Amino acid sequence: MASSLCLLNSWAVPRAAKQALSSLVLLHKFPSSRNSRAFASASVSIAADNDIRSSDLVALEYADLNLTDKISKELGHVRIRQHVNPLSSSFSVPAPVPDWSEVFRDPTLPLIVDIGCGSGRFLIWLAKQNPDSQNYLGLEIRAKLVKRAEFWAKELALNNIHFIFANATVSFKHLISTYPGPLMLVSILCPDPHFKKRHHKRRVVQKPLVDSILSSLMPGGKVFIQSDVLEVAVDMRNQFDSEDLLQHVNTVNPSMLCDDEGWLLNNPMGIRTEREIHAEFE
Repeated sequence: MASSLCLLNSWAVPRAAKQALSSLVLLHKFPSSRNSRAFASASVSIAADNDIRSSDLVALEYADLNLTDKISKELGHVRIRQHVNPLSSSFSVPAPVPDWSEVFRDPTLPLIVDIGCGSGRFLIWLAKQNPDSQNYLGLEIRAKLVKRAEFWAKELALNNIHFIFANATVSFKHLISTYPGPLMLVSILCPDPHFKKRHHKRRVVQKPLVDSILSSLMPGGKVFIQSDVLEVAVDMRNQFDSEDLLQHVNTVNPSMLCDDEGWLLNNPMGIRTEREIHAEFE
């Protein structure tokens, strides 16, 4: 089933003539647990136990962050609404621009932005791995997730990560245009698929956001896209491919192994996203 695939598309790099940039796009297709290829031997062996849930595998993947006790003791259980309407008037106001020198120790470092960062674990893990070389910014439309992620980052004493409650379509360029350093990478990982046709306009990857991203990226900057719904993955890929500023990574870097359709065979980020784990387990 297409919905059981986790597809990662595009480290995309702009190469507009006015900037004379090089460009590339990374694509990655994830096998599901129903696929004939095993997704990870450790996960498969754990999943064989009927008492194991995908949430347990997520906890195992991010165990070194030691986040569970910290959040439960301080904030209690955080119940999150799964779907929101980004076109609602309540999300139409741009998010306030932070004082970058207050939220980052060095605001001139290259910036990685995760649009729809969800719980923030993925971004927190990356920030912990690269404390002195990159800054990380998570944009999330659900305020409770932002509050929890900010609490986690503070507890871990990370000074290279920040989370903002924001509608990326409205706030992305407004925020990033003020950042002192270069925009290195933008990731959009398993966004709300909004399955109903009349709701497709709610999908986050639309031309206005694509234009904002491409106009903000540094020379050699990248876009990384992931979805566990094939239709959504292809739609996002098409949105970026419609611009002549992008080039797929396998046409530039043969060492990035891809299938016949150009999807990467391995996740290049160093850790699986939470939805990626859930999709493999299902």
